[in-house]
Amino acid sequence: MVQTDSKCQHITVHTVTQSSPCPILSCVAKAPKHARVSLIPVADSDKSTCNQPSASNVFQDVHISARLMEEFLELARENTEKDLETCGVLGAFLEKGIYYVTTLIIPKQESTSTTCEAIKEEEFFAIQNERSLFPVGWIHTHPSQSCFMSSIDLHTHYSYQAMVPEAFAIVMAPTDVSRSYGIFRLSDPGGMRVLKECEETGFHSHGEPADGSPIYEHCSNVYTNTNLRFEIFDLR
Repeated sequence: MVQTDSKCQHITVHTVTQSSPCPILSCVAKAPKHARVSLIPVADSDKSTCNQPSASNVFQDVHISARLMEEFLELARENTEKDLETCGVLGAFLEKGIYYVTTLIIPKQESTSTTCEAIKEEEFFAIQNERSLFPVGWIHTHPSQSCFMSSIDLHTHYSYQAMVPEAFAIVMAPTDVSRSYGIFRLSDPGGMRVLKECEETGFHSHGEPADGSPIYEHCSNVYTNTNLRFEIFDLR
C-alpha cells in the first residue's frame, strides 16, 4: 500500500508498507522513450583477463540500468564519506533468454571500511520471493580502496554464482582514478572450484586455479540498457 508520494531527484519515491518486512523505501525509475543497449566497457587492465576462456561466453546475457548503479552510489554516499562499505542485492527476471535486473535491495547491514555484511536476510528474501526474482548478483562499495575483489568478496560472491551461474558482482570504487567500477564473476570451473574447496575465513590468499585461469574475471555478458525500469528498496 502506497502511503506517500514525493519527488527524489529524477525518480519517484514511495514509502511502502508490507506485512513483512516493515516500512521500506522504494524508488521507482521511469524508462526513457528510446532504448539503448551497450556492452559495458572493460578497463585496459582487464583486457588480458577477458581473453581467457569465460563461462559468460555460453551463459545468458544480463541487462542492467547504469542509473541503478548511480542511484546506489548516491544512497551509499553517507557511508562512503565515513569510509564504510555499503552493499545491495540485485534481483532480475528472465525473459527470452535474457536476465533483466529490475530490483536493487539494500538490506540492513553491518559495515567497516573493508567489509559489509547483510543482516536480517529474511527481509530481502521476502521481496525476491514476492516478485519471483532471480538473485543474479550483488553490488557494494570500496569507499577508499581500489576496484578489485577481496578474498571476502570472492567468498560472498561464490554463494550467488553457485545458485545462478550468470551471477555477477559490481564493485563501486569512487576514489579509484583508474577505474571507478568493475563487474566481475568467478572463473568457471577454475575459480569456482578454488572457492568451493577453501575453508578459510577473513582476509586470506587463494591459490591459482589448476586450469591456469584467473580466479575471477570481468563479465563479458553484462550490458547496460537505458530502457529498464527499476525499483530500489532501502531496508536500513
